[in-house]
Amino acid sequence: MPTDWSEGILLSELADEPELSEEFAAIFARLRSDDDEGELSSAREGSRGERPLTPADNVPHVVLNFSGVSYLNSTHIAALLRMRKRLAEAGRQLVLCSMSDEVWSMMMLTGLDKVFVFAPDPMTALASVQLKQQGE
Repeated sequence: MPTDWSEGILLSELADEPELSEEFAAIFARLRSDDDEGELSSAREGSRGERPLTPADNVPHVVLNFSGVSYLNSTHIAALLRMRKRLAEAGRQLVLCSMSDEVWSMMMLTGLDKVFVFAPDPMTALASVQLKQQGE
């Protein structure tokens, strides 16, 4: 379950399946706009036609701690890309941290190491988000 680290910052401690998909669904539920209806699953979230989020929607910055994740599949990667897009629309940041060598290799192989923002550990990730938040 995602945790409110502070006002405007959501921290999520991730683990391997099936918890990973459930955690992503919980995060998307927090990001869901008011006019979206029903449960958003990671497989069909992009096809729902939800309205773009704006800063006025009180969307939090999101920090994902990957310390408990040993692999990612294409569904997870697609969910991360959708999450990044929705947060960027709202002017918010997504930071990924504490990746294992296996997960980091997957990010590099797919070129996603150039797409996402990474931090070595949760404290560094949270500090970078707080600095961004203060500049808003």
